[in-house]
Amino acid sequence: MQATEYSLIMTIVNKGYSDAVMKAARNAGAKGGTIVNARGTGNIESEKFFGVVIVPEKEIVMIVTETRFRHDIMVAIYKEVGLTTAGSGFSFAMPVDEIVGVSALTKSDGEKPETETKDEA
Repeated sequence: MQATEYSLIMTIVNKGYSDAVMKAARNAGAKGGTIVNARGTGNIESEKFFGVVIVPEKEIVMIVTETRFRHDIMVAIYKEVGLTTAGSGFSFAMPVDEIVGVSALTKSDGEKPETETKDEA
């Protein structure tokens, strides 16, 4: 399997803990992230309270980073808001095959991304 230069780290935490995720991630080398509001759909029977179904609100933090920083960022997030904390979060990572338009992650050597297709002669 070919290694990729970038990875997407996705962290799902209880609502209100995304700032803690980003603080830990930045301290470990992340440049930024995107936060999306979500809701959990766990075991419905265990979420009933006086006959009312309670749907826990969640936040998803998405961070694109260089793969070499992935492990350190994920460990830092786990220590801050892992499953055994009030944030009750977990993270997973996926390879990113291609990326454009993210200035913090683009190469600073003046290399221009190829955006035009070349016609074969």
